[in-house]
Amino acid sequence: MILNCSAVVETLFESELFGHVKGSFTGATQDKPGLFEHAHGGTLFLDEIGDMPLSTQAKLLRVLQNQELQRVGALHARRVNVRVVAATNHDLGTAIAEKRFREDLYYRLSMVEIRAPRLADRKNNLPLLERHIVARFASLHGKQMRGLTERAQILLLQYSWPGNVRELENVIGCAAMMTTSDMIDVQDLPPHLQTRAVSVRASKGDVLEGQERLLIMQALETAGGNQTY
Repeated sequence: MILNCSAVVETLFESELFGHVKGSFTGATQDKPGLFEHAHGGTLFLDEIGDMPLSTQAKLLRVLQNQELQRVGALHARRVNVRVVAATNHDLGTAIAEKRFREDLYYRLSMVEIRAPRLADRKNNLPLLERHIVARFASLHGKQMRGLTERAQILLLQYSWPGNVRELENVIGCAAMMTTSDMIDVQDLPPHLQTRAVSVRASKGDVLEGQERLLIMQALETAGGNQTY
């Protein structure tokens, strides 16, 4: 089971995770098991756990410690056996210092911790990721797409990718919808990347112009200022 914590309304977190009983709140027309019960005997993946509200963090900690939960509005607890895997793009050390994430929950979850490097630090993986994402969106949109042009690949390589792989998926997904060719080109990319492409060309032009001016000045100095037409 998977829960994206950044996509859940704060007031619904407890019901989503632990379930509720009929009549426990407005709209609760029947008993509903939560994700922990659905994942009993298996694994629950909590994506973007750094976005989980503090009140829900406290309840999650109790479930992990006691291996039992209580549905919203229920009088009795239920035993659960669930392996929890969590991920976040936040710096939880900073979040703990700022009282946005519980330190005790962090240590309960981080028995085995894997730190994935940013996409900006592993750009050698870009071609493989691009091929995989293009193939996925080609299948989704029913298009025959072979990949990205060389200049589009160079532009993506020069970008800093603050949003990591999710941003790459968004960029290629947008381009896959926009392209009318079998190759994604610069004009198919989102506007902020097209603007960057223009800026890169302009900066390269400035560099070349500056180098040309320097060579001319050096030649004039060598010739004692004499110009021949």
